[in-house]
Amino acid sequence: MSGELSDKSTWSEYKGNLKRQKGERLRFPPWLKTSIPVGKNYNRLKNTLRDLKLHTVCEEARCPNVGECWGGGNYATATATIMLMGDTCTRGCRFCSVKTAKAPPPLDPNEPYNTAKALADWGLDYVVLTSVDRDDLADGGAEHFAKTVSYIKERNPNLIVECLTPDFRGDLTAVEKVVLSGLDVFAHNMETVRSLQRFVRDPRANFDQSLSILRHSKEVRRDVISKTSLMLGLGETEEEVYETMQELRENGIDCLTLGQYMQPTKRHLKVEEYVTPEKFKYWEKVGNDLGFLYTASGPLVRSSYKAGEFFMKNLLKKRKQEAL
Repeated sequence: MSGELSDKSTWSEYKGNLKRQKGERLRFPPWLKTSIPVGKNYNRLKNTLRDLKLHTVCEEARCPNVGECWGGGNYATATATIMLMGDTCTRGCRFCSVKTAKAPPPLDPNEPYNTAKALADWGLDYVVLTSVDRDDLADGGAEHFAKTVSYIKERNPNLIVECLTPDFRGDLTAVEKVVLSGLDVFAHNMETVRSLQRFVRDPRANFDQSLSILRHSKEVRRDVISKTSLMLGLGETEEEVYETMQELRENGIDCLTLGQYMQPTKRHLKVEEYVTPEKFKYWEKVGNDLGFLYTASGPLVRSSYKAGEFFMKNLLKKRKQEAL
């Protein structure tokens, strides 16, 4: 897994508490330590983003894998998840470090074009587009997503595009607009199990609303790959994780990523448990047994995850060849 320790003895000897006691703040376990971002490609992408006034969730959400993804890593392709519609969210989820406001700045009308231009210059073969929640917009920003995908595909029809979207307040018309834009993968994160939704996410989000838009993406286009993500370590039980995975499969979700929740600042939810790499491997097997096309499960796995994108790229390539 990305950034994880491969030597089991290194982490199995860890003596710290894995589950939080009342009033305690858990020590950071060794398997979650990552290297400082370095390298020419990392700096090149960072500078390009600044020049075009683009944002990435990699930076805004403090993703632990930014060094590997932007630097190239094991898959020899630099990847970045572009965050559309600014860096200010209208919601205030208790796990997320992205800044919030009731009325964020207006959309940049040039952003869809600038994003397509930047991606063409990078020469990537897989890109993830995501965004903050924009409840201040009538369609939640669906048209902005669709325009961006359209511009990207005009420049490079072979570039695989994944859209990791907000829930659009459950507006299925907005979902259709994004799904029919020409994307290849439609993703939306459930974030956590049903019982913890109201403690972890903004009150405007909920389990059934998120599940409905994922399910609808497959109803609109049967060939689209649907994808979601869960954070572990928020206080969920193993039974709840299994039941959630089972429900996702029953609703036709194709791909799943599971990663460790890490508290971004002291103001956010505390980590209730550090899940071991061994347990994450177990959940990967469970996901495969349940029939997900792909299950990425590991402490440092995030919803935008290079190994998963590498798998999806090859899956889509194989599908196109079979269709000929």
